[in-house]
Amino acid sequence: MSPSLPADTDTQRLCEAQTATFFTTQSIRGILQPRSLEEVQECMREANRSGTPVYPVSSGRNWGYGSRVPPADGCVLLDLSRINRIVELNERLGYVTVEPGVTQRQLFAFLKERGSGLWMDATGSSPDCSLIGNAVERGFGHTPYGDHFANVCGLQVVLPSGEIAGTGFAGMPQAKAAEVYRWGSGPSLDGLFSQSNLGIVMRMSIWLMPAPEYFQAWFFQSPEQKALGEFIDALRPLRMNGTLRSTVHIANDYKVLNGLQQFPEGETTPLMPETMKGYAAKLKFGRWNGSGALYGTRAQVAEARRMLRRALKGKVSKIQFLDDRTLALAARFSRPYRWATGLDLSKTLEIVRPVFGLMKGEPTTAMLGSAYWRKKTPAPADPNPDRDRCGLIWLAPVAPAEGASVSELVGIAESTLLAHGFEPLISLTMITERSVACVISIAYDREVQGEDERAMACYRATEAALAERGFYPYRLGIQSMNGGSALLRTLKRAVDPNNILAPGRYLQAKP
Repeated sequence: MSPSLPADTDTQRLCEAQTATFFTTQSIRGILQPRSLEEVQECMREANRSGTPVYPVSSGRNWGYGSRVPPADGCVLLDLSRINRIVELNERLGYVTVEPGVTQRQLFAFLKERGSGLWMDATGSSPDCSLIGNAVERGFGHTPYGDHFANVCGLQVVLPSGEIAGTGFAGMPQAKAAEVYRWGSGPSLDGLFSQSNLGIVMRMSIWLMPAPEYFQAWFFQSPEQKALGEFIDALRPLRMNGTLRSTVHIANDYKVLNGLQQFPEGETTPLMPETMKGYAAKLKFGRWNGSGALYGTRAQVAEARRMLRRALKGKVSKIQFLDDRTLALAARFSRPYRWATGLDLSKTLEIVRPVFGLMKGEPTTAMLGSAYWRKKTPAPADPNPDRDRCGLIWLAPVAPAEGASVSELVGIAESTLLAHGFEPLISLTMITERSVACVISIAYDREVQGEDERAMACYRATEAALAERGFYPYRLGIQSMNGGSALLRTLKRAVDPNNILAPGRYLQAKP
């Protein structure tokens, strides 16, 4: 694209970059891999001179939403993975400043090597996904810092013109509070660069959690479908009054089986609810299965545990609390542990352990195996859903944290997916005190003829049915980025008159 940074046009690498976990047709002209802020600036200047659209990615592991594929055809991919410095760690104030190529794995290793007293928040995605990439997509994790974009500030951004802008106090010279105070003075700009095509985030400060004196994970089960609304309503007050500080994750029976194994051999698709009851009974999980964590002093955790037990009494069939010691005991003595507690961890330990780790900010590869749900071969040691032609489409609607609303959303999703021949793999996350984010996974095998088309038809039908009832997604795949307000279009024309940066990303260009 420019003499100093030529684009990679190798056919194999372009083919890989054009591959997602669902059918796409967009072509990529080339791949640029800048190594510095200055090279990114030059790429944008050259893009404007030549009229070449550019699509930036951090690590490209946006599986289920489009991977590295741009929403528009004919872009040059701007791969930022080589710009990967951890610029600053501040133990006293609890933040780290990173560049876009810094991954979950890299930051976790960095904190561990330094004996840091701070925990990061991790998603269940790949350890090699970008921290900045996930934050600007408004991803979420498991700890009290689980709402990622709510816990960042001081963005450094390259605008489509190649100019640099800072948000909050990061836009002011020698500002001392740029990393600790989000708003600065005047209008807040951070949100303009989240889920947008108005700039490329090149640096971000992420707030980290001080390691607590004591940590305890909790898990519950309920065999009853109707219990979902009851325990959403029971947990909401505990989230709102601060008893439960972490996000709370709830999975249906299909999602738990999906985490434990691939599609059962010999069964026909879709796996129907009556059949699922047999697997739940055999493997000792519920129709609904929840998890969360308690953090603080031992006395604080004990009181939170008491309040949680009281709130869920009569609403769940089983609740269990685990810390590092009891989890180690479960691993060594699964049979005595089951006898002592009534909870069978022998078959579910492989999914409990990574979830337990995520609640302490430990990235894991364990969750990636779920993308291989309908594949005929086992998930490899180095899972890559794009490479292995896993079919995966995610739809992520949000509901108020009210039992009736969440039950309505789930009912629509489950019935629509089953009607289209797919298992409703559903997880729910009480991401804030007042809202529940739902992730619906449509998982299939792309090597089966016609499945791409069937899966996308299922996605469209589910998306439409949910929207009709007022449930809209917090995050979009590239196949659904067809909105954008008049105000955003005005801003886009002002900062990117040539429509060079990520055309079609969350904002379709209109005259």
